[in-house]
Amino acid sequence: MTDEPEVTVVDNPDESRFEVRVDGTLAGFAAYETDPGVVYFVHTEVFDEFAGQGLAGRLAQAALGMVREAGNKIVPLCPYIRAYVRKHSPEYDDLLGAPAAEA
Repeated sequence: MTDEPEVTVVDNPDESRFEVRVDGTLAGFAAYETDPGVVYFVHTEVFDEFAGQGLAGRLAQAALGMVREAGNKIVPLCPYIRAYVRKHSPEYDDLLGAPAAEA
């Protein structure tokens, strides 16, 4: 057995957000809005009690992967997602649907 917590990321379309959960407990989310074929990331948050565990990066990676699998593009309005995409360029460049808003 391992003491590592189980980290999962799911799309919750009813809440318009991707959610990261630790052992089933909601730990954070990446909120989005959509247009046909485009996901606009508007806000990413990891709750304080889960900070420092790398969950925001895992959330971003999984959410972007789900967007790619669905065949959609992104507009990273959220500063965290925008920075994540830039940091991991060119891996996610194909997902960009429009120029990101400048901070």
